[in-house]
Amino acid sequence: MMEKIKLNFTHNNEVANIVLDDGKGNVLDNTMMLELLELFSQFKDNKDIKLITFQGEGKHFSFGASVPEHTKEYAEMMIKTFHRIFFKIIDLSIPTLAKISGQCLGGGMELALACNFMFADKTAILAQPEIILGVFPPPASIMLPLKIGNARAEEILLTGRNIHAEEGERIGLLNKVFEDKEALSAGVDKWINKNIIPKSASSLKFAVKSARTTFNYIMSNKLPVLEHMYVKQLMETKDANEGINSFLEKRKPDWVNC
Repeated sequence: MMEKIKLNFTHNNEVANIVLDDGKGNVLDNTMMLELLELFSQFKDNKDIKLITFQGEGKHFSFGASVPEHTKEYAEMMIKTFHRIFFKIIDLSIPTLAKISGQCLGGGMELALACNFMFADKTAILAQPEIILGVFPPPASIMLPLKIGNARAEEILLTGRNIHAEEGERIGLLNKVFEDKEALSAGVDKWINKNIIPKSASSLKFAVKSARTTFNYIMSNKLPVLEHMYVKQLMETKDANEGINSFLEKRKPDWVNC
């Protein structure tokens, strides 16, 4: 029994719909991440799945990875488990789609970035705010430049600012923006019926592998490098720990620049 993930199949069981649901902001904590990995293992043996969709229960997609699990004590465990999600998505090669409403932050945005398709409604706000906490997002540091180019990606990663839905569509981050969550659901359903369902599940996997030749190569080779930098270098600095601790203590960080 899943605690923080809901799963349902639609479109004659050819679309697996994953709903992040922790009753709050759909935070990607260790429990939720392990449940995602368990589902991916199950999908590996299902030859009929043509698409995996991700969405958040309630108003928001996800507030991101659990900040308490970013502390030095837990950081290595958290980040290794989190990164397994991206390697599993690469391994599955099943097309993936994110349906984004409300806040889609940090690790939540990284999960969406890993998808082949990103659709949203007008309430969507995306951001990689890690730098505000004195840390950085390894997966987004690779995926965002590949998706929207270095200049735009660096500005987003180094400022931690919000990207509203309309901007996301304008810069090519989002495939399409709908008026509200109901329109998003209906629009995506129509899109799936037209563009995914008529195709072979087996051929779609080969198409994903082919389309993502460069993306997958860079992720597979560079994500472990950034993971090592995060765990063995960044988390040894005073400011990275100060940023996380100040957030948990609800106070302004006191940077010492080392």
